[in-house]
Amino acid sequence: MDDAATVIADALDQVGTRLKRLRMQRGVTLTSLAASTGISKSTLSRLETGQRRPSLELLLPLAQAYRVPLDDLVGAPEVGDPRIRLKPRLANGRTVIPLTRQPGGLQTWKMVIPVSSAQPEPRAHEGYEWMYVLSGRLRLVLGDHDVILGAGEVAEFDTRVPHWFGNAGEQPAEVLSIFGGQGERMHVRAKSGKKLAE
Repeated sequence: MDDAATVIADALDQVGTRLKRLRMQRGVTLTSLAASTGISKSTLSRLETGQRRPSLELLLPLAQAYRVPLDDLVGAPEVGDPRIRLKPRLANGRTVIPLTRQPGGLQTWKMVIPVSSAQPEPRAHEGYEWMYVLSGRLRLVLGDHDVILGAGEVAEFDTRVPHWFGNAGEQPAEVLSIFGGQGERMHVRAKSGKKLAE
């Protein structure tokens, strides 16, 4: 087996371990992961134990569910300058740029959401999300609420509440998203300076 084939085989052999570690770090059950990806619980289990070979059809929904680049799931080697990390990708018509590299914990993304007439299709999943509108107008449907956010406005919510967001303006909307798969809150409220000094 040549060097390239060996590297590929080794990477594929490690996918199951990575998937299980990532799921455990996020505190996600096989049942909830099956519900969010549409992949059967038994297939997910076989992937994690190495009894099932990973394929793009299986890895793409997992990368989306965990909100990590596909490279992180397969352990793709860095090519070229390792400082160049931001790899935009297209997801549901939106340009998504990952701003965090490591799996697990909080994940940060910049999204460019094009003008669209898409109708809301709220979905729910484990986690907690914080969104900041950099430019444009963002429509957020969250449970019974339907709000428009402008530049400089923020929303934070439990993603177990059915939600959807899309462009509400006449130009692309740019949004920063911080997502915690285990429901981490994104900020800490400090007490006033006077009380801290006491």
